[in-house]
Amino acid sequence: MDNAERLLSRRVAKIYPGRKVLGKLLKSGKKLRVYLGIDPTSTKLHLGNAIPLWKLQEFAEAGHEAVLLIGDFTALIGDPSDKDKTRPVLSPGEIKRNFATWKKQASKILDFKRVKVKQNSQWLSKLSLADILKLATNFTVQQMLERERFQKRLKEKLPIQLQEFLYPLMQGYDSVAMDVDVEIGGEDQTFNMLAGRTLMKKMKGKEKYVLTTVFPLTGTDGRKMSKSYGNGIYLDDAPKEMFGKVMRIKDELLEVYADWTTNWEGKELVAMKQLVKSEPMEAKKRLAYELVRMYHGTGEAKKANEGFERVFQERKLPQAVEKLMVKKGEELVEALVRAGKIKSRSEAKRLVEQGGVKIDKFKIQNSKFKVNKDLDGKVVKVGKRKFVQLKVE
Repeated sequence: MDNAERLLSRRVAKIYPGRKVLGKLLKSGKKLRVYLGIDPTSTKLHLGNAIPLWKLQEFAEAGHEAVLLIGDFTALIGDPSDKDKTRPVLSPGEIKRNFATWKKQASKILDFKRVKVKQNSQWLSKLSLADILKLATNFTVQQMLERERFQKRLKEKLPIQLQEFLYPLMQGYDSVAMDVDVEIGGEDQTFNMLAGRTLMKKMKGKEKYVLTTVFPLTGTDGRKMSKSYGNGIYLDDAPKEMFGKVMRIKDELLEVYADWTTNWEGKELVAMKQLVKSEPMEAKKRLAYELVRMYHGTGEAKKANEGFERVFQERKLPQAVEKLMVKKGEELVEALVRAGKIKSRSEAKRLVEQGGVKIDKFKIQNSKFKVNKDLDGKVVKVGKRKFVQLKVE
């Protein structure tokens, strides 16, 4: 697969106005200005967020001018693309803190020696009311209301804030301000990206190509990957945690993950899909190994794989078990919550009732169970994947 074909097909859902016209431009040898915009609305990037980042890196490696645009101004408005209600407004301080963590995570994918970083406050904050009104003449209320999410809110009699109509206008103007040739984004961004295409034609007399990637990526539980669902696999997850999360992915999603979240192609991808059909557990382990390798390196991938096999296939304790200092007479679940092994007392109570807290093979059946001196050195298993060794004071 040559560079142009790879750019047009790997991790690509749709291309506007079409694959052939962009393909012709790529094969002409012209260097294009390509950008991906992200609004730093949280502190973490997950595997779904990584998909368009990989595509941007591919364009950079092919010699095109690649730009990662930080929507520090558009984040103040709130993108309604995948929301059934108005997104909470972030403060400038929150946006700045979020981006600081995002850039570090994105560096696992992007080579910032090849990829430029820009912020859209550089031009959007300078627009006057007259400028915005003039931009608004390019769209109608009917066009804005065509958005599926807005239609859903109207049917459910939920509010649509006026500033949400301005979001595609502002994102669209990013294309004009940077004079881009191609915009990359998830399928949820199609409306906003096509708004930019409209503005480029009207204001610059120039075609802008839109390349979408799949969105949303399905999480470990079969729902869309989201922090609110607790089903995300994040780029800053520890290697062991990332490996374990991948192993919880439903078998029917393995081919989707192989296609969209890895750099496999050709024979490697075909071999993986054959393994999914014949040995799904081995396929899942191979996928988990590959993803940990991509984001943490080969050494950590080997350790995570060995740790998984030791604990979950050989039914042995991990080689290194974290020690937990506990006072004699302290409630075990209190100590586990304090150590972050369980999120809350309510979750602890539920876990105990389900037999999910064990000392050796003994199930703790009382959420008020207290630690005694005889438990010093004993290993507690919390759920399926967490272990601590008690050090009783």
